Amino acid sequence: MALYSEVVMDHFTHPRNVGVIENADGVGEVGNAKCGDIMKIYLKIENDIIVDVKFETFGCGSAIASSSMATEMIKGKPISEAMQLTNKAVAEALDGLPAHKLHCSVLAEEAIKSALKDYYQKNNIAYDESQFPDCEHCAHCE
Repeated sequence: MALYSEVVMDHFTHPRNVGVIENADGVGEVGNAKCGDIMKIYLKIENDIIVDVKFETFGCGSAIASSSMATEMIKGKPISEAMQLTNKAVAEALDGLPAHKLHCSVLAEEAIKSALKDYYQKNNIAYDESQFPDCEHCAHCE
């Protein structure tokens, strides 16, 4: 059995939504130099719909694949749906990740939520702080 699924390999070798959105409505960056993976997500939002999303990821193949898959999963979706995206859903959509690489899907979820939090703050939209991870104290990279 291969270490990585065909879906992971496809998203690693042909990542979707790579790049930067100038004047993005929300930007989120998460990561930790200790684990070596850093993700930055850019969102363009119109009428509460994520009309475009891009990412920049410095990290391993699993991190790139997780970023690519997560952006595909929220593109064209309402903010409320993007807020429900979980690392488990990202890993399942990739047909699984090795246990020691699951933190990559966690980072993808956190990066999206960080970008959404940035959007809320830039637009003075009230939000529930408990819905957002405290990335200063992420257990998966400590």
